[in-house]
Amino acid sequence: MTFRVAVSWIVPKADGEGEAMPTSPKIREAIRQGSWIRKMFEEGARLKSAKGADNVFDFSLGNPYGTPPDELLVEMRKLLAAPSDDLHRYMPNAGFPDVRKRIATSLTRTIGLPFTGDLVIMTTGAAGALNVALQAILSPGDEVIVIAPYFAEYLFYLRTVGGVPVVAESSGEFQLDTRAIRAALSDKTKAIILNTPNNPSGAVYPRDALFALDAVLGEREKRTGNPVYVLSDEPYRKIVYPGYAFFPPASALRNTLIAYSHSKDLNVPGERIGYLAVSPRAADAEEISEACVFCNRVLGFVNAPSLMQRAVAVVQDLEPDFPVYRANRDVLVAALAESGFSVVPPGGAFYLFPRSPSGDEMEFVAAAREENILVVPGRGFGREGHFRIAFCVPPDTVARSLPAWKRLGRRFFPGRSPGAAR
Repeated sequence: MTFRVAVSWIVPKADGEGEAMPTSPKIREAIRQGSWIRKMFEEGARLKSAKGADNVFDFSLGNPYGTPPDELLVEMRKLLAAPSDDLHRYMPNAGFPDVRKRIATSLTRTIGLPFTGDLVIMTTGAAGALNVALQAILSPGDEVIVIAPYFAEYLFYLRTVGGVPVVAESSGEFQLDTRAIRAALSDKTKAIILNTPNNPSGAVYPRDALFALDAVLGEREKRTGNPVYVLSDEPYRKIVYPGYAFFPPASALRNTLIAYSHSKDLNVPGERIGYLAVSPRAADAEEISEACVFCNRVLGFVNAPSLMQRAVAVVQDLEPDFPVYRANRDVLVAALAESGFSVVPPGGAFYLFPRSPSGDEMEFVAAAREENILVVPGRGFGREGHFRIAFCVPPDTVARSLPAWKRLGRRFFPGRSPGAAR
């Protein structure tokens, strides 16, 4: 199932219609639509102020739990204690050449493709990387396939540069549906955004599914003569649970641009450090890389923070371990299933995306709030009838929330015996 989202923005009538407004109509509408994640996070802040932080179970925001690894902190202290002459000065817009070379070497080892420093652009996180890439490759009216459920900001990123989101539904367990993607392709398709492990579902796309997608995109390229670029959004690729494995999309899909962030693997979301890497197999790879460097400058990012560029260069191959996330995942999956909820165990990231027990997930979100539980409605991710739980929280928060989850289970599944399968 697919549908196209109109390029135009529906602007609500203002009081005194016809009066000049100081802000752009599309930005006014974007603010109105807003982000459900942020709305619920702000609601959590109000609840904590009113009822005390220990009495509120805030699962709204994907803010990583824990502190940065010692290896990163040691490197940052070293850089600050004895900075190089260029540490706090202007640099090439793509970032420090030596940092980009180290990242290219790491990518070559992990993906098996001959990346070079010229194909790596240091960015202000994965969000910066995606915006730079979209600005570089899209013309107004170009279509970009987005797979639901999706990270809500994708639609805003696309519309900002005049792109048209075309939403293709995933399968019942949030996996790639190549039939839906094939139906979504048109002569105007310029790119597709992949997010594995996925936010909000935690789905990890297996190797065979990615090669199947490559075949579908190859058919379209053969028919039209134009490539479909794959924007691979990978901030959770190092957070994968036993029984699952992250397979790099660039290993299967030729025209891949990798957007990466160290927010999750190094627990530094506030530092806004990441990179964009253009696959050496991508059509016009050098031209795209050059365009991305230019867009990095003119979009106002200019370059990624210099201190963090140097610091993350030495930890590219660090393999983080997140036992807290694994434990939180297992406890919540078991508790929700026992209480009657339908939930697909995530293969990666730190989110659950259960089915709402109410036909309207907003009814359930409101009921959860009455129990001081903050979750995000699925409509914010393009999939109504679900809700997202971000379990990147202290284990104590999960443990103290369990009685509230059980009460919600009894409320929405009355008469159900504990532990009964649904």
